[in-house]
Amino acid sequence: MGTMTINVQDETIARFRTAVQAELGTGKGKLGKAVEDALRKWVEEREQQQIAQRQLALMERGFFGKKWKFNREELYDRKY
Repeated sequence: MGTMTINVQDETIARFRTAVQAELGTGKGKLGKAVEDALRKWVEEREQQQIAQRQLALMERGFFGKKWKFNREELYDRKY
C-alpha cells in the first residue's frame, strides 16, 4: 500500500468528506476507502475510453484493415 500526498481545494475536500460520511459513515479508513474507490473509478473510465477509441479506429479501417465486400450468397454459401 502506498502513500500519496495531494493538494485539493478546501471546498472540494469539505464536499467529499460530507459525501463520504453520508454514504459510508464515520470511522477509521472510511475516507481512504472512498478516495481509493474514486481513483480506481477514474482510472477505469480512462482505460475504457482508450479501448473504445482503439475499437473505433479498427472499425474505421475495416475488417482486419481491408475493405472486404461480400454478397449474400458468399456469406451464407448459398447456391440458387
